[in-house]
Amino acid sequence: MVASGVAPTAGPTGSAGAAAKPSIRGPPPSGVKVTVLVGSRSDLELAEKVRARLTEFEVPCDVHVASAHRTPERVEELVKDPATDVFVAMAGLSAALPGVVAARTLKPVVGVPLHRGLGLDSLLSVVQMPPGIPVASVGLDAAENAALLAVEILALAHPELVPRLQRYRMKWREDAPTKPAGG
Repeated sequence: MVASGVAPTAGPTGSAGAAAKPSIRGPPPSGVKVTVLVGSRSDLELAEKVRARLTEFEVPCDVHVASAHRTPERVEELVKDPATDVFVAMAGLSAALPGVVAARTLKPVVGVPLHRGLGLDSLLSVVQMPPGIPVASVGLDAAENAALLAVEILALAHPELVPRLQRYRMKWREDAPTKPAGG
C-alpha cells in the first residue's frame, strides 16, 4: 500500500483587514522525499500525522506498510529507493522496523516507537540500537516530531527549508497557551 504526494497549497489566511498568521509554506523544495514505513495497517493513522506535518512544509512523502518480520523483502525493496532522503520508520512491540531500515541504508532514519501494550518495549527497541547502526528516536507515538526532525535533517542540504522551520517555530510560540491549565 502506498499513498504519495503533497496536498495543494492553501490560499491566503485571515479575513480582510485582519493580520494573517505567517504561513510556513513556500515553493516545494526540489529533489526531496521522505518515506514513511509502518509495520501494520493499524499504524497508518499515525503515519498520516507525519504526512500532514510534512505537507505543511511542502515536503513530499510516501507511506508504505512493510513489516520487518512479515514482509522483510518489501522493506528491503523500499529502502533501496534512490529518491528517498530520510526514512521515518514506525513500529510497536519489538519495534524492529527502524533498526532493520537503518541497517540497510546510509540515509537518516527517524524511529517512532508506537505505544502498543506497555510501550516501553518499543521505546527501548528504538533507542537502544547497537553501535554503528544509528536511529534518531522521538517519543512514543510522536509522529509530528518525527516529521519535524525529518524536515530539520533535509534543511541541512536544502536551506530553503530553514525559513519555513523558523516560521513554524514562531507560529508554535504564538499558539502556545499563556496561562497554566486550570488557571
